[in-house]
Amino acid sequence: MRKLLLGLPILVFIIFAGLAFVGMQREDPNALPSMATGQSAPKVQLQPLEGNVPFAQNDLSSGGVKLVNFWASWCAPCRAEHPTLIDLSQQGIPVYGVNYKDDPANAMAFLNELGNPYTLAGSDPEARMALDWGVYGLPETFILGPDGTVLLRVTGPLTQRNLKTRVLPAIKAAGLDFPNLIIRRN
Repeated sequence: MRKLLLGLPILVFIIFAGLAFVGMQREDPNALPSMATGQSAPKVQLQPLEGNVPFAQNDLSSGGVKLVNFWASWCAPCRAEHPTLIDLSQQGIPVYGVNYKDDPANAMAFLNELGNPYTLAGSDPEARMALDWGVYGLPETFILGPDGTVLLRVTGPLTQRNLKTRVLPAIKAAGLDFPNLIIRRN
């Protein structure tokens, strides 16, 4: 029994090292995989957010590329990505907002202070929609194709860098393009 207990830390280390090695073999080891990628957008379950019309499932398959952004007023990285969302919205890319487990008054104060980039937005106070979409943390943005298929999931703030290196290539790989899209430097 004593030999077994002495060998246990070595066995745990070997298992951990094996899992780490397998995880690093992914194309982007920092990216969280999404089961939704390549599939139709998961179910939309939103409540109205004061002054905003929530979007519905059919809005996600109404043609053109669109973004679904999960955010909250208490999320500091959401504040950091907000100028990028404003830029995309001003350039004609529809951005749909999902306010996650937030106080409605705080959410509206956030949008009143920073501007509202959302074509349509709703509230997910109990995280039901976030759970269906596999949201891991905030912010998270899903890029959808014209038919509502999830092209890409971006975890963390949507920055100019990942816009250039991940989002635009995914959109182009789907046969779509935004030739007039201006990528500003942060």
